[in-house]
Amino acid sequence: MAVLMVLGVPIAFALGLTALISVVVFLDVAQLNFFGNFVFDSLNNFALLSIPLFVLMGVIFGQSKASGDLFEVTNMWLSRLRGGLAMSSIVASAIFAALTGSSPATSAAIGRVAIPEMRKRGYSNEVSTGAIVAGGTLGILIPPSVTLILYGISTESSIGQLFLGGVMPGILVTLLFCLWIVIAVTLERRGTINQESAGQGTGAVAAAPEYTWGERFSALIKVLPFVVLIAAVLGVLYLGIATPSEAAAVGALFAFLLVAVLYRQARWNRLMDMALETTRTSTMILMIVAFSAVIGQVLSFLNVPQDLAGAIAELQINRWLVFVAMNVLFLVLGFFLPPVSIILITMPVLFPIITALGFDPIWFGVVMTLNMEMGLITPPVGLNLYVVQGIAPDVPLRDILAGAIPYVAVLALGILILAIFPGMVTWLPNQVLGG
Repeated sequence: MAVLMVLGVPIAFALGLTALISVVVFLDVAQLNFFGNFVFDSLNNFALLSIPLFVLMGVIFGQSKASGDLFEVTNMWLSRLRGGLAMSSIVASAIFAALTGSSPATSAAIGRVAIPEMRKRGYSNEVSTGAIVAGGTLGILIPPSVTLILYGISTESSIGQLFLGGVMPGILVTLLFCLWIVIAVTLERRGTINQESAGQGTGAVAAAPEYTWGERFSALIKVLPFVVLIAAVLGVLYLGIATPSEAAAVGALFAFLLVAVLYRQARWNRLMDMALETTRTSTMILMIVAFSAVIGQVLSFLNVPQDLAGAIAELQINRWLVFVAMNVLFLVLGFFLPPVSIILITMPVLFPIITALGFDPIWFGVVMTLNMEMGLITPPVGLNLYVVQGIAPDVPLRDILAGAIPYVAVLALGILILAIFPGMVTWLPNQVLGG
C-alpha cells in the first residue's frame, strides 16, 4: 500500500489493489469470489448515507455568501480585542465548521473573505494565513463531522455520543487558538516597536472600526438562521427523533432552502456544480471506506488485531505509553494521509487494543480527531496549507507554514488537557444520552 501511494496512485485505488492482493496472498485465490461481497457489505450500512448528505450541506454553504456574513458578525463583536480580526476568523471558522463538517471547505470559504481583510488591516502573512489554516481544522472536530461518523461506523461506537463528545473539545480548541493569536500578535507588536525604534518602518495593525451595541445585536440576525439550522440538525439527532442519516437529510434540505431564500443562489448551473462536487467528494470517501473494510476483514481472518491486543496486554506496559505511541503513529501518518484514510486503515488493528487497555472509545475518537487536525496543517500533504495558498497565491508557502506550525503545539496541548480531564469529552454524552 505504501509503495502504491508513493507512486502516486490515488488512495482509494491503492487501498483497492492492496485489498485484492491481500485476499490472494493471505487467504485463497478461490476466496477472491468473495471480494465483491466484502465491498458490498462494507457499504450496505444505512449510517453511511449521512456522509454524502452532510457533504452536500457543506457544499451548499461553501458556495454561498454565508461565510462572509459569519465573518462580518464575528468581527463586529471581537474587533476591539488585540488580534480581534484574526480571532474573528477562528470563531467564524468554528461556526462554519458546524455547518459543513469539512476542513478544506471551511478554510476556503472563510479565508477568501478574511485573509484580504486581515492583510489590509496590517496583520502579517503568518498571523493572517495561520488563523485560517488552523481554523479550518475545526471542521473535522465540531459536529457534524464526517471524520467522527467514520470513526463511529468503523468502531461501532455511537455517532450521537461522538458528536456530543466533540462539542466541549471544539470550544476548548477554539479558545486555545484565540489565545495563541493574542500571544502571536503581542510578540509581533513588540518586534514592530523595536523596528520603529531602530528606524526600520512600522507595519502596525490598523485601528479597528467602532461598532455600537445596537449594530452588534442587529448583525446577529444574519447568523440566526445558521444557528437554527445547527440546532435543528443536532436536536433531532440527540432527541432520538432521527438517525444521523435522517438528520443529515434535514440539514441538507434546510441548507438549500436558506441559500435559496436568503441569498437567491438556487440557479440551475450552481445546483449542478453543487451536485458534482458532492458526488466527487462522497465517492472518494466511500471508495476508501469499502476497500479499507476489505483489508480490515482480511486482518480479522488472520487474527492480527486480536493477537496484537493480546501481546500488548501480556507485556503489561503502562497504557499511557501505548497511548503516546499511538498518537505519534497518527501524527506520522497524518503527514501523508487524510484523516478518513488513517481512521479506516488503523482502527481495525488498534481499536481492540484501545478497548483492552480500558480507554473510553468516545474519548479516544475525539482525541484522535485532534491528532488528525495536526495532519491537515503539516507538510508534505497538509491539505489546508495548499487550500490557503490557492486563495492567497501571493503569500509565500514558507509564511503560511510559519503561521501554521505553532498551532500543532496548540493542538498537542489540547490533547494533553483532554488526557488529564477526560470528562471534557465524556460528560456531555453521558448527561444527554446516558453513559
